[in-house]
Amino acid sequence: MNEEAANPSARKAELLEAAYRYALVNGLARLSLRPLAAAIGSSPRVLVFLFGNKEGLIRAVLSRARADELAILEQVGDPVPGLPATVERLWSWLADPTHRQLLKLWAETYATSLVEPDGVWGGFAAATVHDWLAVLATCQPAAERDSPDGAARRTLALAVLRGALLDLLATGDHRRVTAAVRHQLALLPA
Repeated sequence: MNEEAANPSARKAELLEAAYRYALVNGLARLSLRPLAAAIGSSPRVLVFLFGNKEGLIRAVLSRARADELAILEQVGDPVPGLPATVERLWSWLADPTHRQLLKLWAETYATSLVEPDGVWGGFAAATVHDWLAVLATCQPAAERDSPDGAARRTLALAVLRGALLDLLATGDHRRVTAAVRHQLALLPA
């Protein structure tokens, strides 16, 4: 009996982690099973056996990436009083160069979700917007959180973060982009 048949869930978990690490470096949009399998010490046949097909593997990697995003949001978004302080904390995490690979994968997946809404990527962009808005809501007092103005402020804060992140990923100009985020934060009521 081969290793995959003996303990498919352990091997599947191991290969999923390896595929996720591969995706962080290489992205997912042009994923090909042969190079992926070779890079992670497997074979296309084993990947298809464990994940059903290439789309099943991509779904699993996207789910794994989203789990990381939610864990990060939970950690970074621990309730801090006020929207500006929370945005500042989130921006510090987003602007940290050690997170570039994860954020590039996020940006690729977000954009692909928009252009292929019925495909394997479908729903990723909308889900991530809701996740981030939920974290931003935790820092607002209940009266503000439950008001249309509170929702508008969260949406503006998220738009600033998302736009700044895309700009930072494109240009690497940390100083300019951080200055713009701080300028916008000064305009948000505490």
